[in-house]
Amino acid sequence: MSVWKKLLWFGVAGLGTWSVAMLALSRGEQISALWIVAAGFCALSISYRFYSNWLATKVLVLNEARATPAVLQNDNKDYVPTNRWMVFGHHFAAIAGPGPLVGPVLAAQFGFLPGTLWILIGATLGGGVHDMIVLFASIRRGGKTLGQMVKDEIGPGVGMLALVSVLAIMIILLAVLALVVVQALAQSPWGVFTIAVTIPLALIMGIALRTGKVSVVAVTIFGLFGLAFAVWGGQFLTHFPAIEAWFRHDQKWLAWAIMFYGLAASILPVWMLLTPRDYLSTFLKLGTVALLAGAVVLIHPMLQMPAITKFIDGSGLVFAGPVFPFVCITIACGAVSGFHSLIASGTTPKMIRRESRIRSIGYGAMVTEMMVALMAMIAACVLQPGEYFAINTKGASTEVVAKVSAAGFPVTEAEMQKLATDLGESTMFNRAGGAPTFAVGMAHMFARVSAKPTALALWYHFAIMFEALFILTTIDAGTRVGRFLLQDFLGNVWRPLGNTRSWSANFFSSLLLVAAWGWFLYAGVIDPLGGINSLWPLFGLANQLLSVVALCLGTTLLIKMHKNRYLFVTLLPLCFMCAVTFSAGYLKVFSSDPRLGFLSGATSLSREASGMVDPTKAAELTRQAGVWRFDAVVAVFFLVLVLAIVLGSARQWWQLIRGTKRVVMHESKFVPITAAQLAEF
Repeated sequence: MSVWKKLLWFGVAGLGTWSVAMLALSRGEQISALWIVAAGFCALSISYRFYSNWLATKVLVLNEARATPAVLQNDNKDYVPTNRWMVFGHHFAAIAGPGPLVGPVLAAQFGFLPGTLWILIGATLGGGVHDMIVLFASIRRGGKTLGQMVKDEIGPGVGMLALVSVLAIMIILLAVLALVVVQALAQSPWGVFTIAVTIPLALIMGIALRTGKVSVVAVTIFGLFGLAFAVWGGQFLTHFPAIEAWFRHDQKWLAWAIMFYGLAASILPVWMLLTPRDYLSTFLKLGTVALLAGAVVLIHPMLQMPAITKFIDGSGLVFAGPVFPFVCITIACGAVSGFHSLIASGTTPKMIRRESRIRSIGYGAMVTEMMVALMAMIAACVLQPGEYFAINTKGASTEVVAKVSAAGFPVTEAEMQKLATDLGESTMFNRAGGAPTFAVGMAHMFARVSAKPTALALWYHFAIMFEALFILTTIDAGTRVGRFLLQDFLGNVWRPLGNTRSWSANFFSSLLLVAAWGWFLYAGVIDPLGGINSLWPLFGLANQLLSVVALCLGTTLLIKMHKNRYLFVTLLPLCFMCAVTFSAGYLKVFSSDPRLGFLSGATSLSREASGMVDPTKAAELTRQAGVWRFDAVVAVFFLVLVLAIVLGSARQWWQLIRGTKRVVMHESKFVPITAAQLAEF
């Protein structure tokens, strides 16, 4: 490396350190959001240039001459060698679900500093390693899923526990994701129109590429023009009531539509719908986030939220729980996400043509998602704190205003009504969940660039549509990955069901999986007080438990590869995530605070129901208490399964290191790749 390059990288490191110092040392005074952008950009640049390169060359030792599963098992259905940019687009679109948008917004109740630090540290030292090593392991093992690799490398007993736990967690994750999309798109013709148009666009792109007569560049240009029309044209549906009626639907209709879409994405060849649609939506995702970063640079908004709030003790208005471990659990996909391991061992390893792409796709997509999470943190923290807490606090408007003002963040009903009017909404009270808050913050920044009086409302509804599209791409890829997991499990019962080359086995498994998460989704739609809504607190916990399983696998592989001196790469994130998930799980189940603990919350609701005169309200509270108890059982089930996997893994590590157990690697036989196979699209 030349002297000038060294000076450049020292400069980047210095800017990043100074940015973090400015954020950490600010007390009482307002600070520009530019410091968060600068810190994120520097962390992304340094971690990708140096840390991911070291992982690729020294720890994993990627081999460019080794043929990948996509090349060796090309079946034109699941295993399909694909252009690297389309694979990156698919992978990023699949892993970037609600976590990097909603999680940081909710975690902003602790202040901007705890969440920002966790995103920067967690993504670069934990999430990127987690994603990269699972993708590497799956490619070296013929595209096997996480559960199957745990079974092979750690042991049959632990592997079966992993298959059961991963599949159960997957069903809950997909149902929650689908419910978020349904709620965002209900009675929103613009959003439904945009998403509906992307489906035929993707089919045309996929078929055009498959013919071999159309280049990736030409297909991309066509797709971008079509996407621009879908996003821009949706706002004009109000001028055509008859056409608008085609795209205005309630939650029940949308729930069924998403189920059918998930089924199609799981069954159809990956090149036909899934990959081109995810690739297309990535342009909207990254383009919008880039515009958001540009808006921050252009208007340099001030962070209104304090660096640290009083709610770090667990008394938060948005959700209960102390800053540790709940800042990590809440942010989820923005830093470390177990769901990423399912994509990295599901669809993505079956499309990569070269091992060298593991670095840019596995690690690169994760640190790109880190920037999305930082943009979401900025969107929440540039709002007035009183407005932020009023939007995310449940209750009657008068009660919410009084509660938020008493907490030290003054706000009035008149201010909230003006905000709702400017956004084109009837009210902004009881909009908890993070997504509306992100949309408000994003609209505020974009609207400041425009002088139009209707700009705020326009950008707000665009942001809602953008969030729905952002999350939907996680559902389609997640359903296909879930089908792989289910077939791994069913293959142990009856071998033909595990054959991914069989159309009948694929259809049956896809139908079974969609029915499972669709049942929870529909229950949440028809019963807003119960069903899947009640499982939302489990989302972050289940997601992080998956990361523990993946990091256990990564640690086992490093030991088997005789890379003991590099064990800290996976062992440190694993120990930290164990502390996070098990402490959070214990608090969610056994905390004496009824706002936090499932069991104490259920007891409190039952006591309240017994003193009620109105039998309807009493029955409602009793039902909710039953749901909280069910949540407690599910949480304990997940925690026990993952604890057994961790203990089983640790036992094998000890035996392998001591030499009392023979090292058995289930890595695919090395097959050199030919010059013709190396050719890129």
